[in-house]
Amino acid sequence: MAYTSGLLKDRVTILNRKEAQQGKFGLDSAGIEFEPAATVWASVDWQKGKSGMVAGSLDAYGVKIVRMRWNSIITERSRIQWHGKTYQILPETFNPDHQGNTIQFFCQQIINDK
Repeated sequence: MAYTSGLLKDRVTILNRKEAQQGKFGLDSAGIEFEPAATVWASVDWQKGKSGMVAGSLDAYGVKIVRMRWNSIITERSRIQWHGKTYQILPETFNPDHQGNTIQFFCQQIINDK
Protein backbone atom coordinates (compact mmCIF):
# COMPACT_ATOMS: atom_id res chain seq x y z
CA MET A 1 0.00 0.00 0.00
CA ALA A 2 1.51 3.31 -1.05
CA TYR A 3 1.75 6.30 1.26
CA THR A 4 -0.95 8.94 0.96
CA SER A 5 -0.03 12.48 -0.06
CA GLY A 6 -1.01 13.84 3.36
CA LEU A 7 1.60 11.70 5.04
CA LEU A 8 4.42 12.96 2.77
CA LYS A 9 4.73 16.49 4.17
CA ASP A 10 8.53 17.05 4.17
CA ARG A 11 10.86 17.89 1.27
CA VAL A 12 14.12 15.96 1.39
CA THR A 13 17.04 16.10 -1.00
CA ILE A 14 18.67 12.80 -1.96
CA LEU A 15 22.46 13.01 -2.19
CA ASN A 16 24.39 10.37 -4.12
CA ARG A 17 28.13 9.80 -4.32
CA LYS A 18 30.04 11.51 -7.07
CA GLU A 19 32.15 9.34 -9.27
CA ALA A 20 35.36 8.20 -7.54
CA GLN A 21 38.24 10.62 -8.11
CA GLN A 22 41.90 9.64 -8.36
CA GLY A 23 43.85 11.29 -5.55
CA LYS A 24 47.50 11.29 -4.54
CA PHE A 25 47.09 8.00 -2.66
CA GLY A 26 44.45 6.29 -4.85
CA LEU A 27 40.74 6.49 -5.49
CA ASP A 28 38.84 8.74 -3.08
CA SER A 29 41.98 9.50 -1.08
CA ALA A 30 41.08 13.20 -1.14
CA GLY A 31 37.64 12.42 0.31
CA ILE A 32 34.24 11.29 -0.87
CA GLU A 33 31.88 13.91 -2.23
CA PHE A 34 28.11 13.79 -2.57
CA GLU A 35 25.92 15.69 -5.03
CA PRO A 36 22.16 16.34 -5.07
CA ALA A 37 20.35 13.77 -7.21
CA ALA A 38 16.69 14.64 -6.58
CA THR A 39 14.30 16.35 -4.19
CA VAL A 40 11.28 14.29 -3.15
CA TRP A 41 8.33 14.40 -0.76
CA ALA A 42 8.79 12.25 2.33
CA SER A 43 7.71 11.83 5.92
CA VAL A 44 10.47 12.44 8.48
CA ASP A 45 9.81 11.63 12.13
CA TRP A 46 11.61 10.65 15.31
CA GLN A 47 12.12 7.00 16.09
CA LYS A 48 9.26 5.88 18.31
CA GLY A 49 8.07 2.83 20.16
CA LYS A 50 10.10 -0.21 21.10
CA SER A 51 12.83 0.40 18.50
CA GLY A 52 13.38 3.89 19.94
CA MET A 53 13.73 2.49 23.44
CA VAL A 54 16.16 -0.22 22.29
CA ALA A 55 18.33 2.40 20.55
CA GLY A 56 18.94 4.05 23.91
CA SER A 57 17.96 7.47 25.16
CA LEU A 58 21.05 9.26 23.79
CA ASP A 59 20.94 7.72 20.31
CA ALA A 60 17.15 7.75 19.87
CA TYR A 61 17.02 11.53 19.40
CA GLY A 62 19.65 11.57 16.65
CA VAL A 63 17.91 8.87 14.61
CA LYS A 64 15.01 9.72 12.29
CA ILE A 65 12.65 7.43 10.41
CA VAL A 66 12.02 8.39 6.79
CA ARG A 67 9.21 7.12 4.57
CA MET A 68 8.80 7.98 0.89
CA ARG A 69 7.42 6.64 -2.33
CA TRP A 70 9.58 4.08 -4.10
CA ASN A 71 12.16 5.45 -6.54
CA SER A 72 15.32 4.11 -8.15
CA ILE A 73 17.45 7.13 -7.18
CA ILE A 74 18.03 6.40 -3.50
CA THR A 75 20.11 3.48 -2.21
CA GLU A 76 21.43 2.46 1.20
CA ARG A 77 24.65 4.34 0.35
CA SER A 78 22.82 7.62 -0.34
CA ARG A 79 22.48 10.48 2.11
CA ILE A 80 19.60 12.88 2.60
CA GLN A 81 19.35 16.54 3.49
CA TRP A 82 16.43 17.78 5.55
CA HIS A 83 16.07 21.20 7.19
CA GLY A 84 19.67 22.06 6.31
CA LYS A 85 21.15 18.99 8.02
CA THR A 86 22.70 15.95 6.37
CA TYR A 87 21.77 12.41 7.42
CA GLN A 88 23.38 9.06 6.65
CA ILE A 89 21.10 6.09 5.98
CA LEU A 90 21.57 3.16 8.35
CA PRO A 91 21.99 0.43 5.69
CA GLU A 92 20.53 -2.44 7.71
CA THR A 93 17.22 -0.54 8.00
CA PHE A 94 16.86 0.36 4.29
CA ASN A 95 13.64 -1.29 3.11
CA PRO A 96 12.50 -0.55 -0.47
CA ASP A 97 9.27 -2.19 -1.65
CA HIS A 98 8.71 -1.66 -5.37
CA GLN A 99 5.34 -3.43 -5.43
CA GLY A 100 4.08 -1.49 -2.41
CA ASN A 101 5.51 1.78 -3.82
CA THR A 102 7.27 2.54 -0.51
CA ILE A 103 10.76 3.04 0.89
CA GLN A 104 11.40 3.22 4.62
CA PHE A 105 14.68 3.61 6.52
CA PHE A 106 16.33 5.05 9.61
CA CYS A 107 18.98 7.73 9.24
CA GLN A 108 21.35 9.45 11.61
CA GLN A 109 22.61 13.02 11.46
CA ILE A 110 26.20 13.47 10.30
CA ILE A 111 28.19 15.80 12.53
CA ASN A 112 31.40 17.44 11.27
CA ASP A 113 31.30 15.90 7.79
CA LYS A 114 34.19 18.03 6.48
